[in-house]
Amino acid sequence: MENVVLTVHLLLALALIGVVLLQRSEGGGLGMGGGGGGAMTGRAAATALGKMTWILAAAFIVTSITLTIIAAQNAAGVSVLDRLTDQPPAAETTTPALPDVDALMPPPAGDTAPLTPTAD
Repeated sequence: MENVVLTVHLLLALALIGVVLLQRSEGGGLGMGGGGGGAMTGRAAATALGKMTWILAAAFIVTSITLTIIAAQNAAGVSVLDRLTDQPPAAETTTPALPDVDALMPPPAGDTAPLTPTAD
């Protein structure tokens, strides 16, 4: 169900973008586009593209709300804040000590007597 609504939502978004881009610029909100002759007159007659824009926008909002409701129902039912507890954090694991290198190495071959300083 969620995938169907999501697909319809995506198609509505693409259609809404297309219809808006096909419309003629009338506002001149940034001082650009479509001439200023109609800006001071009353409300212009609604065109087919204008009506289509309103219909697609309303359907887009409905599918947005529907997806929000579906996502809320699929949620775990537990708030993130409810998952936080007053338990102390887990104890940190310490790295094991390195083994004694001398114990791992075989004894040197030959004379193993310790060196003693000689007196001159």
